Amino acid sequence: MASVTAFIRVSRKRIDRANVRFRLRDGRNIQLFHASELEINPSDWDATRQEIKAKVLYDAEKRALFNKAVADRKNMMLEIYNAVPSTETLTSDWLDQEIDKRLHPEKYIIEEHRQTFFEAYEEFIKKRKLSDWRVRAIQVVIRALRRYELYACRVMDSRFTLDFDTVTPLVLRDIEEFLRNEYTFCDQYPEIYEAVPESRKPQPRGQNTINGILTKLRTFFIWANDVGKTTNNPFRNYPVEECVYGTPYYITIDERNKIYRTNLTRHPQLAIQRDVFVFQCLIGCRVGDLYKLTRDNLINGAVEYIPRKTKDGHPVTVRVPLNSIAREILDRYADYAGSSLFPLMAEQQYNKAIKRIFLAAGLKRKVTIQNPLTREAEQRPIWEVASSHLARRAFVGNLYKQVKDPNLVGALSGHKEGSRAFARYRDIDDEMKNELVKMLE
Repeated sequence: MASVTAFIRVSRKRIDRANVRFRLRDGRNIQLFHASELEINPSDWDATRQEIKAKVLYDAEKRALFNKAVADRKNMMLEIYNAVPSTETLTSDWLDQEIDKRLHPEKYIIEEHRQTFFEAYEEFIKKRKLSDWRVRAIQVVIRALRRYELYACRVMDSRFTLDFDTVTPLVLRDIEEFLRNEYTFCDQYPEIYEAVPESRKPQPRGQNTINGILTKLRTFFIWANDVGKTTNNPFRNYPVEECVYGTPYYITIDERNKIYRTNLTRHPQLAIQRDVFVFQCLIGCRVGDLYKLTRDNLINGAVEYIPRKTKDGHPVTVRVPLNSIAREILDRYADYAGSSLFPLMAEQQYNKAIKRIFLAAGLKRKVTIQNPLTREAEQRPIWEVASSHLARRAFVGNLYKQVKDPNLVGALSGHKEGSRAFARYRDIDDEMKNELVKMLE
């Protein structure tokens, strides 16, 4: 019957660490050796009991773990040996490899069947309940990572491949630098952008945009750890900094009404987008939700919808009653036969139209914004920075000035209770500060 003995062998008297070795014997003809990675001080080793000496002062938990590891290795060797039908050609090298297969099974996955990093990312998309817009956002991240992989192969190491094990904090730092400077690489390495194209040439990215990409990558690694695809999570030692936003700004009710009253009869397409923008100011939804609204969302004098950002987790129905201006706009398009509430442009064209509308309405006051690239404060005419999201800010900011209850306003805007994002949509202006101070009189 086969048996396994644990021992240590030292060539010098004064040595403080030695590897535990194992000998498997079966009769006179079979004798196999295995040098393990387990280490111990020779003076602490009990050769008779094949464990740490009982009288040595030793941490109890570490003692138990070490002695168990030695016993487990013995049992493993016996299991491997007893599972072999023929023992005639067995060698110590064979035994070492079989032990390594059990300790590190990931090293012995047949390469052609091993899931790649990007295949796992595609699996992540399929298995998570994600909205269409979130899937598109993740696919942008995947394309950027594919271009980084090609860039790394081209510039640094031709053998580099993105894999769960190759993504380290140093690689994350390199990915961040690539994202920051990618717009400069298009002309240098055109083959990369032919292999993984985008609908438009990469533009300079601000730190908030880069943080968003890294946050999505971090979510993927958390999932990969949860489902057992890897034990590596490079973000444990690579924190993603918080996004920084400037002071929120929005248009007043008077400015919104000025836009609504602006004569655009000479520009009928612009007049339609003006009505769309004012309607958005009156219901406060995100542009993605606005574009999905149909006549079915009009219920008993209100708009009801589930914000796309809540569809992935805990869906909440938002109901916003329609005031007289909103109803007037809807009546104007009552005969529109399209699938949406209004004749809509592509979102990018909608944002361009909003700037033209602001300019036509004479809205040129200066607002302070944060430059997304430099993070420095800048003063810009409001028409230059106007976009569809300004409608949502106008809704939240103007309501908050009236009721000063974030939960009540959030019930209309779709923000969750206690949402940190809520603060970015409203401004505590001087009028509100004055009202607060008066409370002390």
